[in-house]
Amino acid sequence: MTITAVAPFTRRHLSGLAFCVAALPFALVSPPVLVVLGTDLIWWAADGGRGNPSPAQIAGAGAGAGLLLVLLVSSPAARRLGALQIRLADRLLGTRVALPPPVRRAWPGPRDGTGWRVVAYLLVKLPVGLLQLYAVALWAGGLVNLAYPLIWGAFRNHPPGTRLSPLPVFTPFGWFGDGTFHVTTLPGTFAAAAAGAAMLLVAPWVTRAVTAVDAFLIRGLLGPGRLAQRVHDLETSRALAVDDSAALLRRLERNLHDGAQIRLATVALNLGLARKKLGADGEVEDLAAVRELVGTALLGAKEALGELRDLARGLHPPVLDNGLPDALASLAATSAVPVELEVSIPVRPTPAIETIVYFCAAELLANAAKHSRATRLAVRAAGQRDVLRLSVADDGTGGADPGRGTGLTGLAQRVAVVDGSLRIASPPGGPTRVTVELPLRA
Repeated sequence: MTITAVAPFTRRHLSGLAFCVAALPFALVSPPVLVVLGTDLIWWAADGGRGNPSPAQIAGAGAGAGLLLVLLVSSPAARRLGALQIRLADRLLGTRVALPPPVRRAWPGPRDGTGWRVVAYLLVKLPVGLLQLYAVALWAGGLVNLAYPLIWGAFRNHPPGTRLSPLPVFTPFGWFGDGTFHVTTLPGTFAAAAAGAAMLLVAPWVTRAVTAVDAFLIRGLLGPGRLAQRVHDLETSRALAVDDSAALLRRLERNLHDGAQIRLATVALNLGLARKKLGADGEVEDLAAVRELVGTALLGAKEALGELRDLARGLHPPVLDNGLPDALASLAATSAVPVELEVSIPVRPTPAIETIVYFCAAELLANAAKHSRATRLAVRAAGQRDVLRLSVADDGTGGADPGRGTGLTGLAQRVAVVDGSLRIASPPGGPTRVTVELPLRA
């Protein structure tokens, strides 16, 4: 875990302060706190409120507190606490952690690993919460100290005859009371203000450190387990594969119905009319009309063949028969924007992977030419071990957003079907880089 040095008093540090304040209630539901409170309540109830429990009552209180802890884990409350903390970290710290996969039962039971991880997080949250409380106190104490000269000038002798009590000074080491460190003069308030300024300079770094520790714990404990995430990814990819197959069949049916089927029906109609014009005994009533009908039918048949050929090419482009490098070179040669191509694939992928890479490259090149205002494109395809990585970069205006219907969402779904991933880096102003990672074997 690394902590990057950045300037204090930035929006990032203020968001960290807000996270420290908002996350304090999570420390109150830490298992040690719950056990102590539960034990005290059971003692008090068992002894009639007198506070003198017997050993049997103490044992019963401990068992009851443990039961409360098991009930917390067994109930959806633990998952909700974890999900709430994940959303809080995402909103204020920018720490993106996937939510654990949902359970199929309303009451997951004590075997719910996610619930136990939430309890483990809450267990270590108590000391982290104390550090976050200290960070908040640094901000608050520094601001109060910094305001002492203003308080002194505003309220000293106002109204006349009023005398301020000695003002306690906050320090990073606590609140010195009992007359040890108080302000009774105007110069003293400026000394307190200097101490407050020093505290405010230190507070952002303390806040950054404690929020980094909390973010590390959130990533490690509140995110989904590897096995659960793997099962969830497989279920998602299976659903995407089913949806993709259904969409492909619907698209084929629509294209055949609206294209080739209509043209072939027209061909049959024209040939039928031509046969009628030939006459029953073979005599030609209107040779020119027959030739025109046959010519129209021939043209329609050629167009239908062309559409069928395009449909077949959409399923598996013939250029892929020569391998992915030649297919990518064909795309680069026909691109509307100049393309710099680099391909290094020692082992040929399976046909399914080659098809996905080809269509991803075609879609990304088309998007760049249409939306990015780029003058140059760079396409890199490299195979390393069991992973094939396709990268398409442009020098355009950036701002690519999958939610704007540019086809990126569909690409991400198609890639996810074979357990791949798609990453987009496209800040406003550019440049844009889209990276697709796929297994070599599907």
